Amino acid sequence: MTDLAEVKDTARKEGFARRKKAHASDFGVAAGVLSGFLAGHRGVPLSGYMPIRTEIDPVPAMSEAAAHGPVGIPVIMGAGLPLKFARWEPDLPLVNGPFGARIPAQPEFFEPEIVIVPLVAFDANGGRLGYGGGFYDRTLERLRAARPTLAVGFAYSEQEAASLPIETTDQKLDFVVTESNVVDFRSA
Repeated sequence: MTDLAEVKDTARKEGFARRKKAHASDFGVAAGVLSGFLAGHRGVPLSGYMPIRTEIDPVPAMSEAAAHGPVGIPVIMGAGLPLKFARWEPDLPLVNGPFGARIPAQPEFFEPEIVIVPLVAFDANGGRLGYGGGFYDRTLERLRAARPTLAVGFAYSEQEAASLPIETTDQKLDFVVTESNVVDFRSA
């Protein structure tokens, strides 16, 4: 294991611990903050995610956004590949996908312009630490090469780290939405 890999592993463990603690006291208010943010982007194709483990839940905000435009959820296509996004609506039949995330039983793919990104940790510069598979980094790089695409981290405020080990392949967040605020990193 390289030094950077060890540093990332330690940061990931610390991030998971902070997220678990925050999740245990979650009162569900963050989805309202996310809905408020998304209201400024009504009708723009977006993707959320179906939460797993202790991830903060964006589904109430996604349900509200679905009344105004296309909403999707990520589908893992395979190791080393970017994600694809399948259209989602409340009450759409879902099945278990890779890593336990729910995906549409019959996916219809599209390209979002806003991607709500789950994460383990974030920092004050828009750095993001995920699970380590690089799925969102590859995906955001591909989407941003085709058109402007906003990466919106959705997290508990306790998931903020003082700093994160960042590599050149790591895609920066444009915003992070927490239960208490929205932070714009575009000028950071």
